[in-house]
Amino acid sequence: MMRQYELVERVLRYDPDADEALLNRAYVYAMRAHGNQTRASGDPYFSHPLEVAAILTDLKLDDATIAVALLHDTIEDTEATRAEIDKLFGHEIGKLVEGLTKLKKLDLITSKARQGENLRKLLLAIADDVRVLLVKLADRLHNMRTLGAMRTDKQERIAQETMEIYAPLAGRIGMQDMRGELEELCFEILHPEPAKVIKGRLEEIRAKNGAVTNLIEQELSERLHAAGIDATVTGREKRPYSIFAKMQRKQ
Repeated sequence: MMRQYELVERVLRYDPDADEALLNRAYVYAMRAHGNQTRASGDPYFSHPLEVAAILTDLKLDDATIAVALLHDTIEDTEATRAEIDKLFGHEIGKLVEGLTKLKKLDLITSKARQGENLRKLLLAIADDVRVLLVKLADRLHNMRTLGAMRTDKQERIAQETMEIYAPLAGRIGMQDMRGELEELCFEILHPEPAKVIKGRLEEIRAKNGAVTNLIEQELSERLHAAGIDATVTGREKRPYSIFAKMQRKQ
C-alpha cells in the first residue's frame, strides 16, 4: 500500500505548489475513518481510496481532487459527516465528497434500453463539477481491477454496468486510455472464451511479426529524418475488445 509521503511526492512532481498539508490531512483522516474495515479481498479498505488517488495522480489532477479521492467513501461508509468534512477540508471538498456519495446512490439500471437514461442521470449528478465524474471513473477502474474476490454473478453485473455506462462516459470526456482499460476488463469477465482466443492470436502475431514491424518503424523514421521532417513513428496494436466488437458488428 502506498505510503503517505509517496502519494504527496507523486503530486509534487507535477504540481510543486500543491498543498502538502491538505494531502497529508486527507490521507490521515481517511485512513483513521476507515480503520479496520476490509474489502472483499481481505485487503484494508483504505487501500481502495488510496489507489483511486494514485490513478488520479497519473492524470495529474489538482490537490483538491486527490484529497477528494482519499475521502470519497468516508461519508457513506464511516461515521464521517459532510459538516465535519467541510470543517476540516473546506466547503469545496465537502461538496465534491457529498456529490460522490449521491452518485453512488443513483438507481442505475443496466439495461441497454435504458442506457441513455443512465447517462443522463450521471451527467446531471456531476454537472456542478466534472471532478466528481473523474473520481467516480477512477473509483470504478480500481474496482474493476480488483473484482476477482467477488462472486461470478456480481462480477458480471458490475462489468455489464461498467461496459454500458462508465466506459462510454470515459470516452466522452476524452479519457480514451481509461475507456480502453475498462472495456478490456469487462470483456474478460463477460466474454472470457473469446477474450482468451483473441489474446492468444494477438500474441502469436506479435511473436511472428514484431521484428518486421520494428524494422518498418525504423526505416520510416530514418526516411523522415533524411527529408528534414521531425517526427516519431509508432505502431498501435488493436485491443482485443475492439477486435471482438468489430467482429460482432460484421456478423
